[in-house]
Amino acid sequence: MTDAAELRTLVHEFLAAHPPAATGHADFLRARFDAGLAWVHYPRGLGGLGASRPLQSVVDAELAAADAPDNDPRRIGIGLGMAAPTILAYGSDDVKRRFLRPLWVGEEVWCQLFSEPGAGSDLAALSTRAVRDGDDWIVDGQKVWTSSAHTARWAILIARTDPELPKHRGITYFICDMTHPGVDVRPLRQITGEAEFNEVFLTGVRIPDAHRLGEVGDGWNVARTTLMNERVSIGGGRIPREGGMIGPVARTWRERPELRTHDLHQRLLTLWVEAEVARLAGERLRQQLAAGRPGPEGSAMKLAFARLNQEISGVEVELRGEEGLLYDDWTMRRPELVDFTGRDAGYRYLRSKGNSIEGGTSEVLLNIVAERVLGLPSEPRGDKDIAWKDLAR
Repeated sequence: MTDAAELRTLVHEFLAAHPPAATGHADFLRARFDAGLAWVHYPRGLGGLGASRPLQSVVDAELAAADAPDNDPRRIGIGLGMAAPTILAYGSDDVKRRFLRPLWVGEEVWCQLFSEPGAGSDLAALSTRAVRDGDDWIVDGQKVWTSSAHTARWAILIARTDPELPKHRGITYFICDMTHPGVDVRPLRQITGEAEFNEVFLTGVRIPDAHRLGEVGDGWNVARTTLMNERVSIGGGRIPREGGMIGPVARTWRERPELRTHDLHQRLLTLWVEAEVARLAGERLRQQLAAGRPGPEGSAMKLAFARLNQEISGVEVELRGEEGLLYDDWTMRRPELVDFTGRDAGYRYLRSKGNSIEGGTSEVLLNIVAERVLGLPSEPRGDKDIAWKDLAR
């Protein structure tokens, strides 16, 4: 199906059969998935219609006009933006059928078990081990900076399965059950006073081989699919004009003329234009994406997102003066999601510092853009062909 008019007709028929006001929230979302209106570019039977990706906006607009419930995408962003496209690209038919529907409906929250205390920017240096035991794998190790681990039912996990190979070639990708008794989730308190992140200890965690994504030892290539999707979901999300961080500071400027200065006016104008350019570039990027196969351009979007958030939040604090330093709640909280726009300016300023780390550090993303977008020579890598077990740690 490639015709927008035909798709609108399908949506109207769906709404007639499932009136939002008379259908339970979860029942409506399950029916929407089954009708192929969840991800229209996914295959039939997996939430889609095999249509082109841009047609999703047609579905979303018609459902929004009908005041239909959504799946709270911010709460399940890791599942939608990272786990789902990776499962679609590498999962078996059974895995796709088992996980995609409850993931999209929001019945099961996901987290990402990638980074480790000794493997952050150099993720391929990870040391969490997975050892084959019949039809299962036994996993031991530690992960860190894991968003939503305290609420997640499932996790996408990479672990080392062959230490005899160079670091990029001995990794395998799995789906991990977060309710396994060997999974220990502990909070990490941030500069904001909250603990949205966690460290996760894995001790004798048993994972069936059926929950492996991709071939044994090919986990790095699978992980790259996840990471590229992550950067698109972080830096290229669909937002309206003056959405995101630029919105609150623009409103303050309009509503509080006594705070204005010429210098801040010029800086805010520049940032407003840059935020709008980034927003429109994100729209173009989404139109070019094939299902589950984004390119390195998402790294550039995530770079721009991090820089803009930090500069905009800094201007907002300056604009508000002493008032901008206030932050209403330093108590230890365990939020399910990050709210950049519904909190104080002080919170936004502090939380945006993490934007240049999460989803790939800005330094690593600059290398990706240089090498894979601009075609510049790669940096020398002396450990590329050395067995992982022989690397200095």
